[in-house]
Amino acid sequence: MTMKFAKSLALAAGVSLLAASCADDLNLKPKYGLTAEQVYADPNNYINVLAKIYAGLSISGNNGPAGMPDIGGIDEGFSQYVRVMWNLQQLPTDESICGWADPGIPELNTMDWNDNSPFVSAMYYRIYYQISLANEFIRYSSDDYLASADFSEADKAAIRQMNAEARYLRALSYYHALDLFGNVPFADENVRPGSEPPVQIMRSDLYNWVLSELNAIEPLLADARTADYGRADKGALWALRAKLNLNAEVYTGTAKWAETMTDCQRIIDAGYSLEPTYGFNFNADNHLSPEMIFVATFDGNRTRTYGGTTFLVHSHMGGSMVQADFGTTSGWQGNRGTFNWANTFTIPGDVRANYLYMDGQEDTITDIGAFTQGIGITKWRNLNRDSTAGVEPGTFVDIDFPMFRLADFYLMYAEAAVRSGSNVATGVGYFNQVRQRAVGGSSQNVSSLTLDEILDERGRELYTEGHRRQDLIRFGKFTTGSYLWQFKGGEQFGTALDSKYNLYPLPGADLNANKNLVQNPGY
Repeated sequence: MTMKFAKSLALAAGVSLLAASCADDLNLKPKYGLTAEQVYADPNNYINVLAKIYAGLSISGNNGPAGMPDIGGIDEGFSQYVRVMWNLQQLPTDESICGWADPGIPELNTMDWNDNSPFVSAMYYRIYYQISLANEFIRYSSDDYLASADFSEADKAAIRQMNAEARYLRALSYYHALDLFGNVPFADENVRPGSEPPVQIMRSDLYNWVLSELNAIEPLLADARTADYGRADKGALWALRAKLNLNAEVYTGTAKWAETMTDCQRIIDAGYSLEPTYGFNFNADNHLSPEMIFVATFDGNRTRTYGGTTFLVHSHMGGSMVQADFGTTSGWQGNRGTFNWANTFTIPGDVRANYLYMDGQEDTITDIGAFTQGIGITKWRNLNRDSTAGVEPGTFVDIDFPMFRLADFYLMYAEAAVRSGSNVATGVGYFNQVRQRAVGGSSQNVSSLTLDEILDERGRELYTEGHRRQDLIRFGKFTTGSYLWQFKGGEQFGTALDSKYNLYPLPGADLNANKNLVQNPGY
């Protein structure tokens, strides 16, 4: 297999033998007249179905960029996994605001969504579509199923490896569910499709379940940095577990700082390294970065979607920006940042500030719909390291989306160290490594850290990568009045709002369909 394995997998997913029309109550429905029994009777089909699960993070249907969507009820490009996740994690924050008036966008900008908001529902159903695919795959790759299957021992061994990867991908989606929605429907491979509506699991219990799954599959995954690019290995597992534990106090009321540091240290010791040039992490050939731990892969020819990094490039481009600088030919004039976040870029020589664009832009936003109001962001570019454009320099881009990259885990270690008062000097050292990459040396190193300094550094290092909402909640600044930004809560200069907005509501349609579910408080 090549290093770009997952991009090839995504191509295979377009002709996979099994797909589902929607993720209603975690059930799969055959779409092409084939039953699961027929598909899984052939061991050669397993890799195609696993490809479909991986590709679910990148593409939105079986005839990209549009046509034959996985889920219905919303524009296919709008409902792509990375795009809806990004919208929910970014648009209600200081790092992002979008000028579009499409249904669902304005209420994310102003934090005024409800249980009928289309982007909230799209993320929910995208998550459960992934879980549905994974559940079925896990059922037909279990030891019990394989014991009676007429497969060779070599085939069975390969399928068991794929089983662990599918369990990882399911855990990833359940992690997104508990982070965004809290108490959610739950079903695993033991719940037969159509047998009963899924029960609701409490957020803390789901945290424990995801943790137990990750612990169980850890010995079964390939060692860190040895799996084909884009496939889950122990590095991806440590990263997800560290994220889970970093936010454990939010999810369960009990902090897990020591556990967070342990997995961050495993990642740091595994041989990943910071990409020397910060911007190369967001270029068309960012698969070359030694910093990537787990990504959603994209290719301008083979994984065409109006979501993913195609969305991130085009939605941030407009005004006086030059299209050639982005390796593409059009700007959608949507997303930009607020001056409240931009004003944290005070570190002399910080190269990360070079991607803030102010030519023709006003820093104060009075009209959300005006793209030239707000801080332009040019971080995502469909250009290779040699400045040539990606393989399809028109619309669709080659940039892989970093679910997890190394710099995040340096900063996570530093945060956990400061919060716990343990290994603080080590945490400061890791923080300084991120800072040194940003300024090209040790001139801006620090000898001590506060939590506010860590949050600001995370905003400078990780902006528009889908972490900001989660970070602001963990630091107690998302809904409170301790930190305000433009149009927070619908006010031009920001206001505090109800803490219910720390979680998104379960879609009203799912509540009506499943009487086992209780809505999140306040909705």
